[in-house]
Amino acid sequence: MIRSIVEIDKEKCNGCGLCAKACHEGAIEMIFGKATLIKDDYCDGLGDCLPHCPKDAIRIVKREAIDYDHQAVEKHTLSLNRELSMHKESNLIQWPCQIKLMPITASYYDKAHLLIAADCTSFAYANFHKEFMDKRVTLIGCPKLDQIDYSLKLGGIIANNDIRSITLVRMEVPCCKGLELALKKAISGCKKDIHYSIRVISTNGKIVETYC
Repeated sequence: MIRSIVEIDKEKCNGCGLCAKACHEGAIEMIFGKATLIKDDYCDGLGDCLPHCPKDAIRIVKREAIDYDHQAVEKHTLSLNRELSMHKESNLIQWPCQIKLMPITASYYDKAHLLIAADCTSFAYANFHKEFMDKRVTLIGCPKLDQIDYSLKLGGIIANNDIRSITLVRMEVPCCKGLELALKKAISGCKKDIHYSIRVISTNGKIVETYC
């Protein structure tokens, strides 16, 4: 049948995940850092997600789609809630994870999506593993405590491997800005055209800013 349904422009999507949080039916999930409509029959076409997208990457279109299935959505959301309430295994896919200990080259960097995170973010943001670490190589550090130039290590990793994208998550506190500056310096020094995005977490565990 022809009906209203959301359409996501993945070129515009910056991977902030705000639309997925706003979707009460669980129709949108973050897959490889991009918002994705997982099933047509989970989307009611009302567009609660639209006003939450900072990049205007979502719109309502009319196209051939399976009818909205309220019962399937109820089962899906119950399953998601059950999953969140259960103890989850770690999403860390490599070791080590401290920036200063990471090798310059390794097999897990090949075609990898990197997560560069300030140490405190995983404690401040409740859904850190599922939302940020899933299917990403994770590098963590604290520019204030380590007092080293992360740009040298990050620049070596970016220059010597096929990195597909980088997500950096930092706290809103001033000292965390050093991690972002190190990444930008590393990318500039490598002269590689690589997509990256920044998430800023408040001290009460909310995403307060998202930009590229």
